[in-house]
Amino acid sequence: MDCPINDAELGKLKTFLTFCQKTPQLLNLPQLAFFKSFIESLGGKVPEGMPDFENLAGAAAGAAGGGTKTSSSASAHSTTGGSAADSTTDAPEAPDSDPESDLELDNEGCVEPDSEPDQPMGDASKEPTEEEFDQANDLRSQAAAAYGEQKYDEAVKLFTEAIQLNPKSALYYAKRGQAYLKLQKPNACIRDCDRALEINPDSATAYKFRGRANRLLGRWEEAAKDLRQACKLDFDEEADEWLKEVTPNAKKIEQHKQKQDRRRKERELRERQERVRKAQEANRKAAEEGAAAGGAGGMPDFGGAGADIFSAFRDPEVSAAMKDIFANPANISKYTNNPKIMNIIMKMYSQSGQGGFPGFPGAGGAGGGFPGFPSAAGGADAGAGAGAGGFPGFPGFPSFGGPDAGAGAGAGAGAGAGAGARPGAGAGGKGGARLDDLD
Repeated sequence: MDCPINDAELGKLKTFLTFCQKTPQLLNLPQLAFFKSFIESLGGKVPEGMPDFENLAGAAAGAAGGGTKTSSSASAHSTTGGSAADSTTDAPEAPDSDPESDLELDNEGCVEPDSEPDQPMGDASKEPTEEEFDQANDLRSQAAAAYGEQKYDEAVKLFTEAIQLNPKSALYYAKRGQAYLKLQKPNACIRDCDRALEINPDSATAYKFRGRANRLLGRWEEAAKDLRQACKLDFDEEADEWLKEVTPNAKKIEQHKQKQDRRRKERELRERQERVRKAQEANRKAAEEGAAAGGAGGMPDFGGAGADIFSAFRDPEVSAAMKDIFANPANISKYTNNPKIMNIIMKMYSQSGQGGFPGFPGAGGAGGGFPGFPSAAGGADAGAGAGAGGFPGFPGFPSFGGPDAGAGAGAGAGAGAGAGARPGAGAGGKGGARLDDLD
């Protein structure tokens, strides 16, 4: 049994389906609700969301106008064996080298981090009395003496007692942190310096010793930052020497991070370009298939106007009007005085190869949907080309040819192309198009 649809219409349908495969969200457009319902009735599922109209317009324009160019370029490619650019694009990219391989740091002098329980920090809410101030100051002097004698454990013990009496002194915490440094306990030192900076954010001593502790742990960037701040608040020769010691490694790390960031951006750019290339290639193939099937390019044969038409659909007024018309073709009468809507309809109709707008003089046989399907008037035996015409696959639009025009396309087997039939003329297949209707 022969297919009731001719090859040209099948070619358009094939191209349309190919386009939908590339952009299935297209079926969520109100105008294509009938086709989405058909897909879902067969158990299919359409992805949620609306299509990207900018990319959709570009794809339609590329598909419509790119068939010939693609063929010539493909021919040139087959003749020359492919361009260098194609070879470069398709060649696998060399993987980036190990990001850590070019980072060499001098870790001499670093120590293993200490993991002892936190030291006593005193009661931060305590308000020391005058007597406690004096006692704490005396203990601080004893701790300083013990430190000078390199009795660092004893110095820590005495500073802790002073802190218990006066937990408001940032200097006591910073000095105890200094003693912890001598005991190779950088984490304990950092905890003390953090508390000192909570009490006094401008404590150069706390920044200095915390910077040194970070250096011992190999935290070069943090060390450089703390030591720079210490020298800024109160220049100290020892702090400056420590800063010079950590600066080379800190700069290497900074430069390494900049290089990693640059590589990441370059990789993202390459990936984005590759996605664009693949999308363009897919559109090119779709255009070739459409051209081979019957010359149609994106949506059903919108030709070079595809980009303009899809762009127009982003206009809420146009979108609402087209939804209204596709729901009921007779509603087109609402928009006959709207130049914007009629211009889009005429452009779509002319680009779909229908030879004019149906129902007007000169329509010249616009097709009334796919041959073999009933027209808007409901006739069951409509033949190929029956009716006043409409978009391929949709019911015909009503005639506007004159007072005797019918409400819809003639549906009978003998319905003529072009002008609309008189009311009821198509029901029995007797009423054909009348030449005097075109006058």
